[in-house]
Amino acid sequence: MTDARDENALIPVGLWELVLYFLRLGALGFGGPIALAGYMQRDLVARRWVSEQEYKEGLAFSQTCPGPLAAQLAMWMGFIRHGATGASLVGIAFILPPYLMVLIVAFLYVTYHGLPVVQALFYGIGPAVIAVVALSAQRLARTLVGKDKRLWVIFATLAVITVVAKAEIAWLFVVSGGIGVLLYHPPQKWRRYRQPESTLLALPAAAGKALSLSLLGSLGAFFVKAGAFTFGSGLAIVPFLHQGVVLQHHWLNERQFLDAVAVGIITPGPVVITAAFVGYLVAGVTGSVIAAAAVFLPVYLFVLFIGRYILRYREHPALQGFVKGATAAATGAIAGASVILAEKSVIDLNTALIGGTALLVLWRFKTPELLVVALSAVAGVVLYPG
Repeated sequence: MTDARDENALIPVGLWELVLYFLRLGALGFGGPIALAGYMQRDLVARRWVSEQEYKEGLAFSQTCPGPLAAQLAMWMGFIRHGATGASLVGIAFILPPYLMVLIVAFLYVTYHGLPVVQALFYGIGPAVIAVVALSAQRLARTLVGKDKRLWVIFATLAVITVVAKAEIAWLFVVSGGIGVLLYHPPQKWRRYRQPESTLLALPAAAGKALSLSLLGSLGAFFVKAGAFTFGSGLAIVPFLHQGVVLQHHWLNERQFLDAVAVGIITPGPVVITAAFVGYLVAGVTGSVIAAAAVFLPVYLFVLFIGRYILRYREHPALQGFVKGATAAATGAIAGASVILAEKSVIDLNTALIGGTALLVLWRFKTPELLVVALSAVAGVVLYPG
């Protein structure tokens, strides 16, 4: 008779075996962060490379910290099995395939964007991307904000501010996190706990203090800050990028920015790989490398140096309050960004029809986002007025 404990025992996984798995997942993993996290649970737990408890702890850590969830979870799996080397190689393997795909798309985009067929493709893709972003904000709000009226106030406030200012104000995420601390762990309760959270809560704000003296330095500093503010979802980076890339630095125009978001959605892997596309348009291959490395750097540092402490204190009401407030703010910013981007993408009856149809199909029939965007591209070719 087989011992039940043997059936549940973990199977040692080699470093390169784990790296190869994440290389495949990075190349074939469509569907966004939740889908990618689901694939990891399905594969890694079933193969007994990680336990169900380890997976849940990694998911809790990834949801608590800022940064793209799927990339953070992947690096965490590498870290708990093979330390810093595992986190490094797994992170590279997971990010490399979508990065190379985005690099190829960026090259073709820059080279052939003047062709009418390319313009027609993105004429249809743009409204579909707006539908994806808007529906993502709705789903995140329903899941992360729930029925908490206080969080809905934060959500609505950030959405309105984003629309009115036509920009995302990053420091409001930190302020919202502080409000969350006060709501869920008011000062009268602070004396019950001896562990200070000030260092943990200050990290996202500190990420934005890097200075630069050149275009590449400015690009790297901006994307480090962007990576540290993607609370809630990879799409949380959209309003932040719009503020910096279009309005502050003027690296891209509105049309190019929306196309960059589209590329991040239609390629496998984390959505924040959009950074590589932006970097290429700004400064070629070198810019794409710097932008991609910079946007994932905060994730990597959190895994190596902060993860164990986040897990230790994740039940602390102050930390939970900060995450709730910051996540509600980020979700509101996504909703506001969808309105801003729609103003530039839905420009006539045809684009309104494409966007409305995409939204209906995504919401009603749960159709994969990639398929909806692809069909919208075809519609763009058919309906393009040029």
